[in-house]
Amino acid sequence: MGNFERFLSLWVGLAILAGVTLGNLIPGLFIAIAGLEIAHVNLVVALLIWVMIYPMMVQIDFAAISDVGRAPRGLVLTLVINWLIKPFTMAALGWLFFRVIFAPWVDPQTAGEYIAGMILLGVAPCTAMVFVWSQLTKGDPNYTLVQVSLNDVIMIFAFAPLAGFLLGISDVTVPWETLLISVALYVVLPLAAGALSRHRLNRRGPAALSGFVARLKPWSAIGLLATVVLLFGFQAETILARPEAIAMIAVPLLIQTYGIFAIAYAMARTLRLRHAIAAPACMIGTSNFFELAVAVAISLFGLNSGAALATVVGVLVEVPVMLSLVWFANRTRHWFPG
Repeated sequence: MGNFERFLSLWVGLAILAGVTLGNLIPGLFIAIAGLEIAHVNLVVALLIWVMIYPMMVQIDFAAISDVGRAPRGLVLTLVINWLIKPFTMAALGWLFFRVIFAPWVDPQTAGEYIAGMILLGVAPCTAMVFVWSQLTKGDPNYTLVQVSLNDVIMIFAFAPLAGFLLGISDVTVPWETLLISVALYVVLPLAAGALSRHRLNRRGPAALSGFVARLKPWSAIGLLATVVLLFGFQAETILARPEAIAMIAVPLLIQTYGIFAIAYAMARTLRLRHAIAAPACMIGTSNFFELAVAVAISLFGLNSGAALATVVGVLVEVPVMLSLVWFANRTRHWFPG
């Protein structure tokens, strides 16, 4: 890692503070930005995420994707964690904390909205951010692409029924347009742009490709930090008005994040996966497609709802925690086969 990436946790913390501060000082600006959306997908956030993951997409070598089939255990790990374990542990923790432990301090309706926001996070496996975590852990970019793509295909068919089942609402309406546009903006378009760029650069020689990737690398972190500023700017007033709610929501989310990673990492070691496959697989299972979760929470419950707040707290918890897990994964590389 370079010096900037080495202190990325610090920059993320400053970005969170900047978002909350600016959101309270100039709320009109963030209200205007929040209004630039299609099907509850914010176009400015989508652009910043595009900037964040495009440098990783350029590194994808489609000719090497066929080799993924030689190591199917990494795909199995991703699917088991994302669809058979994580959604249910998230729902269980939400119920435990907001129906039992924190019940005396939260009214039932608000508690239900917090649980709903947590469930929406749990049923949306990471799509865009995982390319950042994969790069920071020196993961196999081609394998990561296949893992993400497979989860996206499953998410299109499983997100609505699984969310509806866990929310316990028979008539829950999941905005399919939001889901499809999110996948297109966060995965399909940057992937297509990256493939086209790589094809053209390869025609000019390996040096052109490596030089282009090196120049783009800082933009991933810039896109990440700008996205964090915007998301926290959108919820700035709520965050300052209800700090106790932020703390209560953060507790089960922290337990979920570290717990899922521990389960996934233990399974990866048992399966004897290569670290370049194991680390991204565990990161996909641990992190969330928070852009989609935020959009769906707003669509179903409203911008100022407890569900929307819970999904934004998910970002607050996820980014610093995932950076700590990146550090841990890099320090334990020797646990896995070379």
